Amino acid sequence: MLEATHYRKLGEQRVQCSLCPHLCTIENDGYGKCMTRMNKGGKLYAAGYGILSSISSDPIEKKPLYHFYPGRPILSLGGFGCNLGCEFCQNCSISQIDKSVFQRHPHRDPDDLVRKAGLIPHNIGLAYTYNEPIINYEYIYECAGLIKKAALSNVMISNGFINEGPLNDLLPLMDAFNIDLKSFRNSFYEQYTGSRIAPVLRNIERIARSDSHLEITFLLIPGLNDSKEEWKEMIAWIRDHCGKECILHVSRYFPHHKMNRPPTPIETIREFLELAQDNLSYVYPGNTPLMESHTYCPSCGHLLVERTFYSSLVKGIDTDGHCRLCGHRIIGNF
Repeated sequence: MLEATHYRKLGEQRVQCSLCPHLCTIENDGYGKCMTRMNKGGKLYAAGYGILSSISSDPIEKKPLYHFYPGRPILSLGGFGCNLGCEFCQNCSISQIDKSVFQRHPHRDPDDLVRKAGLIPHNIGLAYTYNEPIINYEYIYECAGLIKKAALSNVMISNGFINEGPLNDLLPLMDAFNIDLKSFRNSFYEQYTGSRIAPVLRNIERIARSDSHLEITFLLIPGLNDSKEEWKEMIAWIRDHCGKECILHVSRYFPHHKMNRPPTPIETIREFLELAQDNLSYVYPGNTPLMESHTYCPSCGHLLVERTFYSSLVKGIDTDGHCRLCGHRIIGNF
């Protein structure tokens, strides 16, 4: 274990974690909501430091990131635990854990991962994904620093539920984010995730103003966040706070974990896409392999990137990121 950053002492035995907006007060030998930050003798430790659930080379499109070096692989790693408790979690086997998990898996040194990332042909760097990477903050921070020194890229796939200070420390190291925006209603966040929406919106806007590339994912769940009024408000907020060219993925829900509602109808995904495309330049379906997810120039309509499942073929973008037909600058890295 490594002593954690972003906490304060409350007397001799109690501490308060300040990594995420839960601000957990943790008694001696206790854990925060994420089950990865532990108080031992009045100090907070990152109990999950270097304990990984998976390491895999994935297409960047699988994150999903469609405008960040499409067609390239990225070494992806995940740990255990999460600071949210989503009833519909697709990775509940690694996110909803008990503390014994850290005794059952070996530690992986950051240097080993960076070396591995450098050996994979055409690999662009490291992606912190699968579970919620924020709660593995110290490990990710160390890995990300080494990756930057190796002239590779860092990518974070996150729920965005982090405090402002830790996020500001991470931003110079992160080249791209995909943030899950689970609903545009705080009542949904409170009831189905055990969190709040305000910090997530604040962090999305902060990332959009930074030098990091941003894409957003919205999981559409029947009967819970499929109101067109909610869609309109969310889409307008993304346009006004992140820009018309912010990339948005709308993903199809399937029953999992504690939620057994039927899968999202394909027609509902289509309705969302039609509504969003009036306000945003780049909107893509997710978890729907039979629906088209190509990228077209928002200025002239020229086909730029052709996608099949998790593979991409860049066709109409030059090396500087401009449409080859009309010269329009396409947001992202190509």
